[in-house]
Amino acid sequence: MKSFALIFLAFSFFGAMKTPDPMSIHDFQLEAIDGGEIDFSAFRGKKILLVNTASRCGFTRQYADLEKLYKEHKDKLVIVGVPANNFGGQEPGSNEEIAAFCQKNYGVSFPMASKISVKGKDQHMLFQWLVKMDNPDFTGEIKWNFEKFLFNEEGMLIHRYRSAGMPSASDLAS
Repeated sequence: MKSFALIFLAFSFFGAMKTPDPMSIHDFQLEAIDGGEIDFSAFRGKKILLVNTASRCGFTRQYADLEKLYKEHKDKLVIVGVPANNFGGQEPGSNEEIAAFCQKNYGVSFPMASKISVKGKDQHMLFQWLVKMDNPDFTGEIKWNFEKFLFNEEGMLIHRYRSAGMPSASDLAS
């Protein structure tokens, strides 16, 4: 029975990605905030902006900017919000509370993942991979809520932005 439990745990851990050695964001999936699944391979051919979010942060108002960006560019850009409670306890709510907050206050229509950890001992494997990625901006641990990772149409990281930064029109056009 113990071996079955170990096999199940290993499968559950590696179930967050399609391949054991991810090459692009398209190799990952996240549980959606509404209980479905966000499969990044479904976004091939579009840019992806991945954002770690929080509802009680000084940067929370960026939800409005992200929603506007999504609506203006959704033919070529997918934004995925990833709630995390790693910084100052600024995302204490349940998935249901987070989804309701985002909808009520900002009309968020872009995909939102279930709350995960983006830093620390329980850091989700997607973010373990992301903070090690080479990119033209910087590497290393996430420092605060609303850091952003922009991927090209092939799923390769092309820009990383700290909390205050947002993609420019030229970042989305190129």
